Amino acid sequence: MVSVPDITPKATWEALRNDPQVALVDVRTDAEWNFVGLPDLASIAKQTVLIPWQIYPGMQVNGHFADQLHKAGLTPLHRIHFICRSGARSLAAGQAAQAAGFPHAFNVADGFEGPVDAQGHRGTVAGWKADGLPWRQR
Repeated sequence: MVSVPDITPKATWEALRNDPQVALVDVRTDAEWNFVGLPDLASIAKQTVLIPWQIYPGMQVNGHFADQLHKAGLTPLHRIHFICRSGARSLAAGQAAQAAGFPHAFNVADGFEGPVDAQGHRGTVAGWKADGLPWRQR
């Protein structure tokens, strides 16, 4: 299997802005989308594709993940950037996508919230939110 390259949130934003074949797939849970927030792509006339890698609350791997990528209109031609909280689930999702025939998978390094800071809070050290990229509450 080809490795899934890490890409920074800012590089993902630039790719989304400049390439119509780039898509952002958020693989966090519905609880995270509802309570933590989502990347907001409205200013570039795109939408974040929401497909959980794991199903809340049991956190079992989503057995329909690849089918849901197809149902979302994604094709092997798309360059798909996968994002989660901190970059681990999105890496696994990218690997699964490659195995399912989506060769252009990227992992958004540090994810939406990044690692915890000295006070134990996320969203301030690295990641989509810390980089000041557009996001919204659901």
